[in-house]
Amino acid sequence: MLDFFYYNEISPQERLGPTGRTIEASLKKRIHAVIALMRDIEKTQTKPTVVMIQSLFEMEEPQKKPLILEKNQVEERERVGFREKSNSQNKI
Repeated sequence: MLDFFYYNEISPQERLGPTGRTIEASLKKRIHAVIALMRDIEKTQTKPTVVMIQSLFEMEEPQKKPLILEKNQVEERERVGFREKSNSQNKI
């Protein structure tokens, strides 16, 4: 066992670095931070943007309003009709 330390040039009193538990704990912290960041982005950016885009595509069809010129033409057509000839022209 002493040969292992001698050949690898390490001391039994020296720390070998982070253990599996400390690495796992630091990874969990980073993962939780990333999850919190993604939730914040979803709440503040993604959902409002999706709602705005949906409202643009789900617009109701505007009511068709006839143009002012069309109204005048329709009124004139209704006024024009068959007229009786006046009696003065028949007497001649």
